[in-house]
Amino acid sequence: MVLFVGLGNPEPKYARNRHNIGFMVVDALAQAYQFAPFKKKYHGLLAEGRIGDEKTLLLKPTTFMNKSGVSVAAAVRFFKLAGSDMVVFYDELDLPAGKLRMRQGGGLAGHNGLRSLKAHIGADFRRARLGIGHPGDKTRVSSHVLGDFSTDDQLWLTPFIAALSKHAPLLVNGSDATYQNRVHEAMQKIAQKVMQKTSPDTIPDTPSNAMQNQNVTREKDTTQKEKGTDI
Repeated sequence: MVLFVGLGNPEPKYARNRHNIGFMVVDALAQAYQFAPFKKKYHGLLAEGRIGDEKTLLLKPTTFMNKSGVSVAAAVRFFKLAGSDMVVFYDELDLPAGKLRMRQGGGLAGHNGLRSLKAHIGADFRRARLGIGHPGDKTRVSSHVLGDFSTDDQLWLTPFIAALSKHAPLLVNGSDATYQNRVHEAMQKIAQKVMQKTSPDTIPDTPSNAMQNQNVTREKDTTQKEKGTDI
């Protein structure tokens, strides 16, 4: 059994926030693999189904981001799961938009959801860090994270979530590195299509285009500072 957790905030006004990309991925998985409807359980919304041959649980904590650990801990205790049996999908400021980085354990990078999880279940769980890009100015971080994805963002967001969902059987099998590579390959193809349709001189220098340059320097920060197994 595998538990996939998406982090986010539960009210409709937060639904399209960058901070809610974890919820978006879990919703996409539920639809793509025809899970049973979500039910209120474990201080969250839980759906059961199968991905490949493995029974899989999808959980969206409804405790708000800074208390996500309450919900996850309740599910983990009931199903007697280890950190290796779960994957947490969450937004990552310090990765370019449309970039996935898998890791096991590690630091918190200022993420309130991760801080809550660590307090309740420890830090040794599998993580799917989903790049949303950095606004470039610390004073704009809060409004960026809690702001809605823009129309331009859909150029990378829609195919990103589709790729994360399509290759999920690899996560179920524990093949995190291969999963990361497959999603990266899918996003490279999208970037090439965008570049073919748009002159480089007209592409705006915004986080929504960061997926076109996988060497953006902001990725160096937390990866170098935090301990953990980075794939």
